[in-house]
Amino acid sequence: MNPQFAAGARVQVKNNRPETLMRLHLRTPHYVRGRQGIVLRALGRFPNPEDLAFNRPAPEKMLYHVLFEQQPVWNEGEAGDTLLVELFEHWLEPVEG
Repeated sequence: MNPQFAAGARVQVKNNRPETLMRLHLRTPHYVRGRQGIVLRALGRFPNPEDLAFNRPAPEKMLYHVLFEQQPVWNEGEAGDTLLVELFEHWLEPVEG
């Protein structure tokens, strides 16, 4: 399957908190949930670590490099400082406009 997001696409990380409802292994850091970033590249499809951690069948999901401005995330840094995070497609949604 082709990636849903192309390089340069603006995305927002879903602000889900499923770990409050059940025991889960999430690779999506809290500090980027709800934040907007830009897709740098699709990295390929990999087994979902949220399932692998519990020895469940793990469907392959697209993984991306997503770039965020550092200042809104950490409340520090200089203009132009960035943060690069690997995120799976099912945690991303498009930003309109």
